[in-house]
Amino acid sequence: MTGEARIAPTFGTRALAWRPTPYVLVGAGFWLLLSIVAWHTPIAADFGQHASAVQRVKDNPWHPANPLLKEPGTDSPYYSPYIVTLGLTARLTGAAGWQMVRWCGPLNLAVLVVGIGAFARTLSARRMAPVYALLAFTLLWGVRGEEWSGFCGMWSLTRGAPYPSAFAVGLAFLLWTWTDRLARRGGTPWEYAGLGAAAGALLLIHPITALAATVGIAAIVVGRQQGWSRRIAVLWAVSGLAALAVAVAWPYFDVFSLAGDTTVDGVHRKLYTHPWQWYGLALAGVPALAWRARQRLRDPLVLMFTAYAAIAAYGWVSGHYTYGRVFALLLMPLQFALAVEVAAVPPWTRLRKVLAPLAAVALCLGLAAQIGAVVPQRFLPVATRHPYRWPDYHWVADRVPVGDVVLTDGYNAMHVLPAYGIYLVAPTWPDPSTPDADRARRWSDTKAYFAPATPAPRRAAIARQYGAGWLLLQRGQLPPPGATVVADSARTGEQLLRLTP
Repeated sequence: MTGEARIAPTFGTRALAWRPTPYVLVGAGFWLLLSIVAWHTPIAADFGQHASAVQRVKDNPWHPANPLLKEPGTDSPYYSPYIVTLGLTARLTGAAGWQMVRWCGPLNLAVLVVGIGAFARTLSARRMAPVYALLAFTLLWGVRGEEWSGFCGMWSLTRGAPYPSAFAVGLAFLLWTWTDRLARRGGTPWEYAGLGAAAGALLLIHPITALAATVGIAAIVVGRQQGWSRRIAVLWAVSGLAALAVAVAWPYFDVFSLAGDTTVDGVHRKLYTHPWQWYGLALAGVPALAWRARQRLRDPLVLMFTAYAAIAAYGWVSGHYTYGRVFALLLMPLQFALAVEVAAVPPWTRLRKVLAPLAAVALCLGLAAQIGAVVPQRFLPVATRHPYRWPDYHWVADRVPVGDVVLTDGYNAMHVLPAYGIYLVAPTWPDPSTPDADRARRWSDTKAYFAPATPAPRRAAIARQYGAGWLLLQRGQLPPPGATVVADSARTGEQLLRLTP
């Protein structure tokens, strides 16, 4: 009894003494705000592609169809462990593919917030360093809010939080934290193998983020490893072999075949066209990173930035613009270096006296550029930009069964309809599993169908060739003979028609 009496107050005292850190409070608030906004953001952009892939796995886990086209999905890189896990969960719960992707928004944001905080703490013991790192990583992008999958500015996260790329970036931060611990203190062979297996899974989930993560792992090992021996070399080799084994063993596609694939290079050229608008505010971190380089050239952030800049430059020079996606983490060393230096306590050095106001101005500009993504128009000046709110297509999904083919050339419709398990005739995004010639033929036939000069028999033949049972017309397009109007949209002026078999 006496022993129990001593234990109870000790436990109670510890519970009462616990206080949430600044990062717990700020991180929780950030997570809650972005989760709410992302949850209420209409289905748009890449959401439909990912949700469709989840639906295909739900329908046939071992041999899912192409995410967008009614044909086999053999070797489609969309069938990553992330998508397959969601598909199997949807199969067990009965949820639709789009619902599973929607629910991943809060989960991915939690992984990202935890990862940012954990990695920031490997760079600084200051309590405010993770807070500043979170603010810098999500606000110090460009002077104009932009959206791209894998980019973690607030503007982009409001729509991209449910995507695999957001999960991949958060996982990269956690892998770097794990690597830092192993490089400083060592670990068991199982821990090294576990790190490698997680890196292999990341490679399958989002290859370009995995490339950046691998560079980061190497930079941390070079910068933090406390001495080398044959045993240490073997342990890191075990980590690499585990990553390779996981990637090779994945049965849905060969991730290494994507190394020379140029299918989506044209899409990514835009990443290089407006560098100031997209990335300019991150330059506020240049003095801080230069200071770290002066102190120690083997600093992990310095090594990461140098390698990422080389990868981005290669993408530009070679025309393989997909490597431009490394910009998603290229800015991170600048952002985190600035956060760590600003978080340092007084006495203030001359550098910190310059960095503090510079960081404050940059953060204010970043907030002004991105606040329209999270705050409704009625609370902001009229001139504030807001993301375009895509139209809703539930009115189509409620009438077209999952697995049916809809023939349309509407930009918004082609991105959103696949989210509900509906197939298209022409693919919205290129998929390496579909040959270039097939994609070109499908697009040519779609354009021919909607061309005013195309005769009715040719249109009917195109619809039959691809098994299209439904037609979604844009405002001003005329219905073909024999088609029946089923529903229309007052907002967009589109009409859904059932085609005569």
